[in-house]
Amino acid sequence: MENLAYSLNATAPVFLVIILGYILRQIGVLNDHFTSVCNKFNFKITLPVMLYMQMTENNVKEHFSGGFVLLCAVITTVSIAFCWLFARLTLKDHHMVGAFAQSSFRGSVAVLGMALVTNIYGSASVVPAMMVGSVTLYNVFAVLILTLEGPKDVQENWKASMVKSVKSIVTNPLILAILIGLFVSWFQIQLPVVLERSLGYVSDLGMPQALICIGAGFQGAEAIKKIRPTLAATFIKLVLLPGLALPVCAFLGIRGEYLAAILVMQGSPSTSTGYVMVKSMGGDDVLASGTVVATTALSAFTLTFWVFLARQLGLL
Repeated sequence: MENLAYSLNATAPVFLVIILGYILRQIGVLNDHFTSVCNKFNFKITLPVMLYMQMTENNVKEHFSGGFVLLCAVITTVSIAFCWLFARLTLKDHHMVGAFAQSSFRGSVAVLGMALVTNIYGSASVVPAMMVGSVTLYNVFAVLILTLEGPKDVQENWKASMVKSVKSIVTNPLILAILIGLFVSWFQIQLPVVLERSLGYVSDLGMPQALICIGAGFQGAEAIKKIRPTLAATFIKLVLLPGLALPVCAFLGIRGEYLAAILVMQGSPSTSTGYVMVKSMGGDDVLASGTVVATTALSAFTLTFWVFLARQLGLL
């Protein structure tokens, strides 16, 4: 019971705030315009500042492990290859392949990663390293797969798509914030107290706003369309990938905060950013949207289970 309580204390607050966002949307306090604007504000301002503060508040030389970044990159690459191959071998409707593969491997690690690891350990100093090893690969392979598996006009413009992908990675506010924070922390650069406190206020907005927006943007009706591939992608994202990562990490001696970050990386729900990309590149947006909805709803239970299991095994 103690480990179950520990797991619920780590995950329940995150999903209660998401539920709050959904309720506020249903009763009319929030609307689509607010959610859209707030998501952009979070992506460009609050979450980058939050990641920057996480980097600068910890000694990077002690916590930012190149080996951990490499491990996350390897796990991510293997997961992507598996999801893509599985989609190609099992889906009769070729139009679904790109959306299915991306929805199965690409998770919302920025928001939930920070929230869950912070709830468990009081800080999330290893999450930026996890993001460096995963988010970049998510973006590159998402564009590659959606291009190769997309309509002919998308395939014919694959060079333009890849250039656009590289540009989006280089200018990604989250990646830039991590790199700037890494530089500032590594060289122990001290900002004026006034500026640092101001950034702290902005950082404090990031997590609750992002979680509320996830709930406010939740569209349950989409989940029942194309239910079979949606459930298959959901199972891979929430159960299979973290289920395979856990014993591998245990065998390699990965414990504590590092293991929690990997479990979140593998078991977090599909990101709404992926849905936007699928829709813009001519993929199966209904499948992508349904998977975002299903994984978001069910991850409250699956992530709690993985934290509980790892705790029971003495790994967290």
